[in-house]
Amino acid sequence: MINVYIVEDHEMYLEGLSLLLGKQEDLKVLGTALNGETLLAALPSLEADILLLDVHLPDINEEDLIIRIRQIAPLQKIIYLTLMRGTRYIHKLMRHNVQGYVLKNAPLSELVEAIAAVHRGETFYSKEINIIAEDDFRSTITLEDRRAESILTKREMEILQLVCKEFSNSEIAEKLFLSVSTVETHRKNLISKLGVTNTVGLVKFALKNKLID
Repeated sequence: MINVYIVEDHEMYLEGLSLLLGKQEDLKVLGTALNGETLLAALPSLEADILLLDVHLPDINEEDLIIRIRQIAPLQKIIYLTLMRGTRYIHKLMRHNVQGYVLKNAPLSELVEAIAAVHRGETFYSKEINIIAEDDFRSTITLEDRRAESILTKREMEILQLVCKEFSNSEIAEKLFLSVSTVETHRKNLISKLGVTNTVGLVKFALKNKLID
């Protein structure tokens, strides 16, 4: 069972989303909040696997909220919900290790997929966001801005290093106690995040950033 907590300032959307997710077999909605301060007050004792957060809340901006969440619960997994399609916020939030970014007009199945992926330790971005972000990452983010320690999760760093050591997907899966499909997903996420096109690009990135010897 995956426990989620929803923070959303539009009450009708909040109620609808809570109802729909509550009907999913493997999900449980622990609670909801209409603003950031309510979340922050509940967070120290909150046993949520994943926070679903509206990007724009009335009482606190998204970056300040993330900073305060990380101070209270550094390892808390977070998925942002937004109507915005631009990548400016993705760049900013990646630096605070936000694991997911899902458009509010995405189908429920995509949000459920995102929750499951993030719960497994992966990252997830709406398909539409991935399409928009691919060229944007390549054209606007310099190598220095894309420091691996800023945008990659610990698991992604582990997999990147094993990829560079020429381990196959099945060997990586066995070594890290993961499924082969999970490793394949991590590879795709790495390629998308780092703005490369294949495994050779991953190796070049790791070498230039001195992530491997």
